Amino acid sequence: MAASKTLVVIGGGAAGFFCAVNAAANDASLNVLLLEKSSKLLSKVKISGGGRCNVTHACFSMAEMLKKYPRGSAFLKKAFHQFFTTDTIHWFQERGVLLKTEADGRMFPQSNTSQTIIDCLLKEADKTGVRIQMNADVKKIQQLPNQQFSLTMASGQSIIADKVCIACGGFPKSSQFEWLTAMGHHVVEPVPSLFTFNIPNNAITALMGISVDQAEVKIIGTKLHQQGPMLITHWGLSGPAVLKLSAWAARDLAEKNYDYQILVNWLPAFNENTLRQKMQEVRFSIAAQKIVNRNPFGIPTRLWEYFLEQSAIDTNTRWADLPAKEQNKLIKILCAQELHVKGKTTFKEEFVTAGGIDIAEVNSLTMESRLVPGLFFAGEILNIDGITGGFNFQNAWTTGWIAAKAISNIETSTSTVA
Repeated sequence: MAASKTLVVIGGGAAGFFCAVNAAANDASLNVLLLEKSSKLLSKVKISGGGRCNVTHACFSMAEMLKKYPRGSAFLKKAFHQFFTTDTIHWFQERGVLLKTEADGRMFPQSNTSQTIIDCLLKEADKTGVRIQMNADVKKIQQLPNQQFSLTMASGQSIIADKVCIACGGFPKSSQFEWLTAMGHHVVEPVPSLFTFNIPNNAITALMGISVDQAEVKIIGTKLHQQGPMLITHWGLSGPAVLKLSAWAARDLAEKNYDYQILVNWLPAFNENTLRQKMQEVRFSIAAQKIVNRNPFGIPTRLWEYFLEQSAIDTNTRWADLPAKEQNKLIKILCAQELHVKGKTTFKEEFVTAGGIDIAEVNSLTMESRLVPGLFFAGEILNIDGITGGFNFQNAWTTGWIAAKAISNIETSTSTVA
C-alpha cells in the first residue's frame, strides 16, 4: 500500500478552503493541512457583500464573464472550461446552500448571510478531515532534493509537505512576496484595485448618501470610462461605476499617484447637444414653473439644487426665463462635470490588489508552478483580479478547485458553458 501524501494549503480564505476541501474529498488518502496566518478564517468571505457574501455572478456566457477581469482573462479562459459559475452554484447546492440572484446579477446565499458560506466550508473541512492550524505564519518554503517541501514557520516550527498550494490572498507590497520570489517566481508589482475616488474640498461631498441609478465616469487624458450606479460619499464618489473604473484603471491611477481629473456625465442618456435640445422642449412645456421645483430628469432634489447652485442659477428663476449663459453651464455640469480626484479609499475593507505572481509562470490547466514542481497557486495571490460583483470569488473557487483536482490526480469532465 502506497504511503499517504501531505498537502499543505497556505491561506484560510475562499481559495485556500476550496482547494483544501476538494483535494481531501477527491483523495481520502491525502493528508491536508490548512495554515492560516491570522486568528480568523474566511475573513473576506465574512465581510463581502455587506456581510452577505457575493458568492459569484449570474453570468453564464464565458465570453461575457471574461470581460469582467482587467487582468488575467486569457489565463481564466482555459480555467473556466474546468470550473465555471454554473459549477460554483451546483457545488454549493449539493451541500444544501441555495443561491439567489439579485437584479444586478450578483448572487448571494438565500439566507442573506455570509455565515452560511462559512459554515458550509467549515463543515466540509470537518467532513473531509482537513486539519486547520491558526496563527501559522509561513516565513520560508524550500524544496528538498526528494521533491518534498520544508516550510519554516515564524514560530520556528518546521513542516514537511509533498505538495503545497499558496492561496494566501494578495499583498500590498512587493517585499511581502519575498518568501515566494526566493523560490524563483516573479511578481507583478501590486497596486490597489476596487477603491473609491476622494474629492477633497468640493461641495459635492456635503451630499453624502445620495445616489443615482446611472452615471458615466471618464478619466481625463485616457480612454478609460465606466457607466453604472454611483454614490456620493463624505469623501467623494463610490458605487459600481467608480469601483469598476478603479479596477480597469488601477495601474494608470497608481502612476498618477491618485491625483487626476475626471469627467462625470450625470445623464449618460444625453450628450451636451442632445441635452440642449431636451432643454428647449422642457422650457416650452413647463415654461412658467420654477427650475428648482421642477426637475425633469429624475435627479435627486438635493443634487439638482447643487447643480443649479454650481451653474449660478437663481432658485426663483422660471424655465422660460433661464438665461442662455446659465443654461449652458447647467448642461456642461450635467453632461461633463470636471472634478479633481486626489486620493482613494478602500471599498468596505474589501482589499483587492492588481498584481501578484506572474501567471506566465503558472499552468492554467493545473495551477501548478512551471518553475517548481509540486507548488500550486490559487486565488488573488496570482496576477488576476476582477471588478466588483462576485468575480474575484469566482476566480478563487475556480483556481482552488483546479489546483485540488491536479493535486489529487483525478480526471473529471469539463463544464458546459455558453
